[in-house]
Amino acid sequence: MRMKTLKRAAVAFALALPGAAIASVVAAPAAHADSCYTWQRNLYQGRSGDDVRQLQIRVAGWAGNRDIVENDGIYGPKTAAAVRRFQAAYGLRVDGIAGPQTYGKLYELQDNDCTPRHFSFSEMDDGCGRGGWSGGPLSAAQTRQNALRTMWKLEAMRRSLGDEPLYVTSGFRSRTCNDQVGGASDSQHLYGNAADVVSRTSSLCEVARDARHRGFSGIYGPGYPEHGDHLHVDSRRENSSDRTANTTSWNAPDCGVR
Repeated sequence: MRMKTLKRAAVAFALALPGAAIASVVAAPAAHADSCYTWQRNLYQGRSGDDVRQLQIRVAGWAGNRDIVENDGIYGPKTAAAVRRFQAAYGLRVDGIAGPQTYGKLYELQDNDCTPRHFSFSEMDDGCGRGGWSGGPLSAAQTRQNALRTMWKLEAMRRSLGDEPLYVTSGFRSRTCNDQVGGASDSQHLYGNAADVVSRTSSLCEVARDARHRGFSGIYGPGYPEHGDHLHVDSRRENSSDRTANTTSWNAPDCGVR
């Protein structure tokens, strides 16, 4: 136990050194984080690397109204703003710097496979019950990674809506599955970028309006044909493999979301 305590203290001290003038010293990240991903330094504007990419995945749902957090590994103004919103949402010190407090909350939220606490890969894989991540336009690995980012956006939405459950009724679909359910030929479900969700505590319109702030560039809900009983959200602006990339398409007219 003494060795573990010393190790945690050393990590906290090391994290406090880079950029010490702009970061506060708080408790070190919990040891269980090693089963998924552990950050080794404070992150703030001007830094770059895979550790920034990992952070961007987890704060993608705090992008702000009509915006997205690019997963480019560059800690720019959008990433800093998303970190501030994340910090505010969980009662942390709001400074836009990812340090031990922010990491500690992320470790608390994520499971060993890096999914957020309230969502799982099993909810997001092939929606026709076959399981797996193959059969779409992208590699299975990329599709799974897209689904992970989608889940972190849903986790942010869940928090914003009062930490009440959101249920995924359809996630990734293979081409075969998509054809079987009558999905659009260019459906974002094919890429792992989309989820159809319902709530038992919030109206679909409440969910749709909140989705505008969660980094979703595709929103379809009440008032759009065949979307009266669920909300579709997707990340088409981040899908460079699709012709709808770099666009925003919102259509939930009954909710004022257009």
